[in-house]
Amino acid sequence: MEEQIDMVGKAFVDHYYHLFDNDRPSLSSLYQPSSMLTFEGQKIQGVDEIAAKLNQLPFDQCRHVISTIDSQPSSITGGIVVFVSGSLQLLGEEHLLRFSQMFHLIPMLQGNFFVQNDIFRLNYG
Repeated sequence: MEEQIDMVGKAFVDHYYHLFDNDRPSLSSLYQPSSMLTFEGQKIQGVDEIAAKLNQLPFDQCRHVISTIDSQPSSITGGIVVFVSGSLQLLGEEHLLRFSQMFHLIPMLQGNFFVQNDIFRLNYG
């Protein structure tokens, strides 16, 4: 069971950051009306609002480099909590920005997952 949760967490993370780096508008397909994003302390709820926030970030291109992925089963049957740490590099910038992000994935009838909760923070220091 633990191995399967780790595999799902890694597959989700690979998919999420591939979309973020290459096709950011497609990220909206990962959220539902009940989904909530906390981005640097700002709380945003709903597919359209989350998509607007992600698509209006002040940079068009970036590259994520993932350092760690930790996954755990959640109390919701089949749910998974995924915690990610890594760096992102903005186009034209020399320095990497460290970040942490947490996702709470909820299973759907089709066997897929959607993001119920998403918390993102840059790590300064």
